[in-house]
Order: sequence, then structure tokens, then C-alpha cells
Amino acid sequence: MDLTQTWIGLGVAAAVFALAWVMHRRPYVPGRIWRVPWVGVMWLALLAVILMIAHLVTLISGQPLKSRFMPF
Repeated sequence: MDLTQTWIGLGVAAAVFALAWVMHRRPYVPGRIWRVPWVGVMWLALLAVILMIAHLVTLISGQPLKSRFMPF
């Protein structure tokens, strides 16, 4: 992924997180058959945001991020 695609992915993930947060805050409507698990959607979107930020740091700095636990 290049820089533009990473920024677009970050924006989409942030928008999905915001949408899931708004939908999660809506009041419960009795009688509805199925509800989307918005908390799970928020977690996945937050994970995507964190990964996109890490990828942006890698692209901007030119140095890959290295793990402290696996130094190879």
C-alpha cells in the first residue's frame, strides 16, 4: 500500500468506528429481531485504525517497525 491508500484506509476505518459508536449509543427498541454487535465492529475498526497508523509511521519514516519481543 502506498501513502494515499493508507490515508484512505485510515479515514474509512475511523468513519466505521464513528458510525458504530453512534449506532451503539442508540436506545434499544423492543421487538427488534436482530441487532448488529456494534461493540465488536468498534473493536475491529479500532484495530484497523491502529494498524493504519503504524503503517503510516513506517511509510513516512522509511524504517519498518520492529517488535521488542521478536528482534529478527
